Amino acid sequence: MKTSFRFVWSAGVVVVLSGLSLSVARAAPDPAAFVGVKTCGMCHRKDESGNQLAVWQNGPHAKAYTMLASPEAKAAGAKVGVDDPQKSGKCLKCHATAYNGTEIVQIEKIAVEDGVTCESCHGAGKEYKSKAVMQDRAQAVAAGLIYPATKSCENCHNSQAPTWKPDRYTTKDGKKTGFDVVQAFEKIKHPDPLVKK
Repeated sequence: MKTSFRFVWSAGVVVVLSGLSLSVARAAPDPAAFVGVKTCGMCHRKDESGNQLAVWQNGPHAKAYTMLASPEAKAAGAKVGVDDPQKSGKCLKCHATAYNGTEIVQIEKIAVEDGVTCESCHGAGKEYKSKAVMQDRAQAVAAGLIYPATKSCENCHNSQAPTWKPDRYTTKDGKKTGFDVVQAFEKIKHPDPLVKK
């Protein structure tokens, strides 16, 4: 008989011991700590600071919910027993920040239709959203900002996704892999030149 033990640390890290295996996963953040894309966009929409809001709006994450209506998404959903990907928690846990990594809506202040918003990658913003905190990256990270946000990518971009292709990317050293954070980040990068590193 296999016994599992689960420990949750206050930093939001979950450790699961099962038999002889150990796995570490980040627990879903507190839904009350999310501020929503409108709040983030108040400061991140200025051209002189990189207009991250526009970059997001024109990128794949803002369209993550909409893309679930595509024929390709419906075909991928059918492979895992999903009739309508836009209504399935199996899909929305990664395609909508409102689901907070779960299969049911967790965050009412973020519309499901917003897709994957800032806080899916950068962490819930309640503690780091103020301008005074955000102007100093170290202080923002200490207050909960996930930086670099590439630490969050594989929460969804992994072999559990029905569209996963283990050879989608070729790394610089010629290795085939299903996800390469360096190449993927190039497609969505949105630096802020005014923030002290």
